[in-house]
Parts: sequence; structure tokens; C-alpha cells
Amino acid sequence: MIPSTPETATRAFFSFPKVTDAARHRDYNAWHQLDHRPENLALPGVVHGDRWVRTPACERLGSYPDAALAGSQYMAMYWFAEPAADSIQEWKDLGDRAIHQGRRPELAWTERPMTRMFRPVQGYVARRALVTLAALPFRPNRGVHVEVSRVETALHPDVADLSQFEHETQVPDLLARDGVAGVWTFRSAPSRSNPAGPVVRIRLTYLEADPVEFTRALAADPLPAPPAALASTATPLLTGPLATITPWAWDWFDEPAAAATNSVAGA
Repeated sequence: MIPSTPETATRAFFSFPKVTDAARHRDYNAWHQLDHRPENLALPGVVHGDRWVRTPACERLGSYPDAALAGSQYMAMYWFAEPAADSIQEWKDLGDRAIHQGRRPELAWTERPMTRMFRPVQGYVARRALVTLAALPFRPNRGVHVEVSRVETALHPDVADLSQFEHETQVPDLLARDGVAGVWTFRSAPSRSNPAGPVVRIRLTYLEADPVEFTRALAADPLPAPPAALASTATPLLTGPLATITPWAWDWFDEPAAAATNSVAGA
């Protein structure tokens, strides 16, 4: 493998898992955080990997126009070293081997409404964060704010105009806000059979602020809206906060915790 960082990576993987059995969230997190993720991070071709949870508090502040993504409770991602094709194949081989080792218990009670490869587009670091762009994903965070959208074709001039507006207007606004460490943008890898077809876009904002508090502040003071002519260029699929996952602190979906949260919200 060629020494790589997130700044030089050409492929990143995103997954939005849903645990279909409400009683298995602790089992899912124990498997992912104590078995699956460490094995992935040990691969020479995996530069970095992270995951976040859409807690009940995060869910209430999000927007989920896409019915499939609306039920996902987690988001996971991995960055791959060059040559990406070799790194991805090694990663897939690990997944296949884990099945035959009996180490994929979650397959019976999880769904993944979106699982695909993306290409990093551009990254930014807030001045207050001090670190380099290569180090941003490694910097501890309290969560992320994610925006997932789709454009029907990347070749339309409106997509270029919208992207320019986002990078020149919205991203600087984000970087200037309290609690933002940096931003990365991604687009789905084009289909070989339809290279001009639909593209999924992700904007990931790394937070040192509490993701729920950040999202409340963002709702009170929204980002500049695109010009009216570009407003329908991208179709929103999912927008909202997710929290960093602390090992063994997996009680977000326990019934007593959920009841207490609802009680406070209704007070």
C-alpha cells in the first residue's frame, strides 16, 4: 500500500445501518466497536474509520425526506489507502472471512438502506482547530452534522453552480461557526454503466460542539440559501446531527432512557 491520509485518499465508504430489533442495539454496538471496527482499522489499506449514532435527541432535530434513510440509526465510514482498488478488495475479503468465522451476528437484525463508495471532493479545516486536513478525521469530535442529497446528473451546469455556491458561501459560513472543526464533502462514485447518472452527495461537518446544541443553533441561524434558480437542483435525502459513540456507553435506545428523554422533552 502507498502511504495515504484522508487528504490523499480517493475513496471513502459510507453506510447508514438500521437495527431492526430494538432489543439488539447493545449487541450491535458491542460487535461493531469491539470486533468489526478494530479488525477493519488493522488492515493496511484502511486509513481511518469512524461511526456515529443518531440518538433520539439527534433524530428529533433531523430531516429525513428519503423514506429508506429515515430509519437508519447509525452512520459509519472508512477512508482507503492507495491503490484504492487493492485496499477495498482486502477490506471486502475481511468481511467475507468474518462471515465464515461466525463473526457477523448482526446480519440477522440489521439493514443498510445505503451502503456505497464515495469519492472525497474537498475538505476544509476551521482555523481554530489548528490541525492539518490530513489529521482532521483523527481529531476527536463530539459528533457530526451530515447532509445527504442527490442530483440526477453531475453534468448539468446547475450542479456546478450549486457546488460553487456551497463551497464559496455555505462552507465558509460553517467554518466560522462556534463548535465546527472542519468540513469534508463527498460524491458517490459514478456507475460504469451510467456515468452521467444520479450522484449522491454528502457534506460532513466535524463538531467539537455538542451536535444537538449545534443543530439547534443552526436552525435558529440557517446557512445562506442557494439562489432560487438552484433551489431544486439537489434533492435532500437526510440532514441532521449524529453523536460520537463512546465505548460501552450504548444506552441511547434503552427503554428507561428513552422514556426519561421523552419526559424531559415534554416538560
